[in-house]
Amino acid sequence: MARRGHRPSQAPASRPRFYGRHAVFAALDNPERRVRKLWGTRELISQLVMPYDIPVTYADAADLGRLVPGDAPHQGIVAEVDPLEDIWLGDLLAQGKDGNRPLLLLDQVTDPHNVGAILRSAAAFDALGIITQDRHAPPESGTVARAASGALETVPWVRVVNLARALDEIRDADFWRIGLTGHAKGTLAQVMGDAPRIALVLGAEGEGMRQNTEAHCDELARLPISDKVESLNVSNAAAIALYAVAARG
Repeated sequence: MARRGHRPSQAPASRPRFYGRHAVFAALDNPERRVRKLWGTRELISQLVMPYDIPVTYADAADLGRLVPGDAPHQGIVAEVDPLEDIWLGDLLAQGKDGNRPLLLLDQVTDPHNVGAILRSAAAFDALGIITQDRHAPPESGTVARAASGALETVPWVRVVNLARALDEIRDADFWRIGLTGHAKGTLAQVMGDAPRIALVLGAEGEGMRQNTEAHCDELARLPISDKVESLNVSNAAAIALYAVAARG
């Protein structure tokens, strides 16, 4: 179990509301997640087995729609939750010291849909965790949880104040740090070679990685995409890169 700390930036006053079956069911199944309230249709709530006391309010689809942003697909269930407590980078690295599971670092990727999709890919390819900056990444939210499709509850998410210092700490843990950028000369397959432990670094769409972040990578690499498109969505790039790492065997 990783050592955890309080996250003051996500106080109880700003508890997120999760919606959709995968997101809410995964939150209910996570012993480290505290679910404060639950709203749902009678049909859906009757399918749940909850051995603990959570206030439940039965509601129809229209009422549930007023609890979530816009026309978000609530699928008949909404939950108010406490954010998960922080995970410390040193503890995450200690957990992975005897294996070769990859890490993902996101440099100012702020779109919650992208972060949620990256969490889902990280779960699919058994990544050790994702690392973001504290101030330039989305908070836990219903949008992130929905896009992650349950992975928010299973993939460790470390928030750091300084990404460059985090990359130094990752280097000291014997990870080969590869920054993905379209202007790199070598492809990811060429650059990672037989390095046993890979940390993939991705920047925001448009801006890409900042110069200081690139300077803290061991290598830069590109994905071999057609010149018919300029770049890939960052969540698609993360999924392809994770597959490439996993496919090495």
